[in-house]
Amino acid sequence: MKRITIGEILKATGGKLVSGNENNFINDIKQDSRICADGDMFVAIKGENHDGHAYVKGVLDAGCKTVFISDETCLPEDLSADVNAILVEDTVYSLGDLAGWYLDTLNVRKVAVTGSVGKTSVRDMIYYVLSEKYSTGRNMKNFNNDIGLPLSIFQFDENTEAVVLEMGMNHFGEIDRLASIVKPEIGVITNIGVAHVENQGSREGIYQAKMEIASHIQQGGKLVYVADGEYLTKERTAGDYTQISIGTNGKSDYIITSVDDFGLEGIQFLVENNQVNHKILLPLPGIHNAYNAGVALAVGNLLGISIEEGAAGLAKAELTGRRLKVVKGKRASVIDDTYNASTDSMKSALKVLENSKCEGKRIAVLGDMFELGEESEKQHKGVGIFARGCNIDLFIAVGDNARYMSEGAQGGKARVLWFETKDELYPLLDELVKQGDVVLAKGSRGMKMEDIVERVLEL
Repeated sequence: MKRITIGEILKATGGKLVSGNENNFINDIKQDSRICADGDMFVAIKGENHDGHAYVKGVLDAGCKTVFISDETCLPEDLSADVNAILVEDTVYSLGDLAGWYLDTLNVRKVAVTGSVGKTSVRDMIYYVLSEKYSTGRNMKNFNNDIGLPLSIFQFDENTEAVVLEMGMNHFGEIDRLASIVKPEIGVITNIGVAHVENQGSREGIYQAKMEIASHIQQGGKLVYVADGEYLTKERTAGDYTQISIGTNGKSDYIITSVDDFGLEGIQFLVENNQVNHKILLPLPGIHNAYNAGVALAVGNLLGISIEEGAAGLAKAELTGRRLKVVKGKRASVIDDTYNASTDSMKSALKVLENSKCEGKRIAVLGDMFELGEESEKQHKGVGIFARGCNIDLFIAVGDNARYMSEGAQGGKARVLWFETKDELYPLLDELVKQGDVVLAKGSRGMKMEDIVERVLEL
């Protein structure tokens, strides 16, 4: 982060200086009171379980000299004159205002990414493509909400030349707010799935929520999307920007064909642009990543990076978190895809398992998918039906709604088991998992399927 003054913070947020001097400055912004020190600004955030204002006195005692608050009663009566206390109505909203102002002070190319699934993977791939030409920044970890995105922005400085920022959502209006902070040159929508349908009511609602990004694309900017023939079409995504589509037919600007799936070893595919075919080798598993990579190559192309240069960047790509990460244990190899789950990503992971080299059994251990509302039974059963057609040996469903997956999976090649809890499964792992097996573990974040990964690796 480059240095900013208290006066600049006040101007960007409309805040009131309760104490301190406008000429003072900060070098970093933090919401974690445990790591705040001199030169930092502590942002006191009122959350569901904790109120950051309760830690203001502690951070001041630890040497922090600037606090960003919405309740001045948290300030000690003997407040030192050298403490900068900035009062705003809502610290989270004002943090976003400050981040938007700060990003505008940097001379950077800006890309924003949203979608039902795959947005973190696409963000990471774009990052590696752009890094072939630019000093590029991206969200820290999975920081993609109204707190995490601003905190990520403050990590950029004058040396940053391009940024790619992922935007998550649970409700209407969230993408609108995040996109208003970033004001992207290029907006990206990966897909319209059923993730969070419980909050948006339908895929149409999800489409409308994701399209909030489009209204904040800069004049003369671009909207890049994976064409699905239903929601993400040229007609439905039209706006005051240029549309760039990735798809499988001649109507798309970037056409993905001839995808070869090598399981854990990655994929190979052709991407055609302007009637020229390019062969791409991607060291990341999953057929779906051909489309994700196509998006990254298209974004890179728009910013002056050839497809050949972009392919070199993709060859270096490593995805954030537990996304189709292969871990080898003494007994079995584990495909750790436990970060989160949706219907589409479950099916993609099952295909990765099916196409992976294996000396023993192919075992899928799938947990509940959350936030599906009235669609839950149908979507879980659909994953099971899909698994029924896959070449796997053992299908294990874990969780309340996972029993619908087990019902759908009956009748295929795989032996099917259902456990209501992980604890019911653990005593049987030694019997079920043998030498040379490959185990896929996946489920929604709240299921903490990584616990199963650890248990398998201990065998």
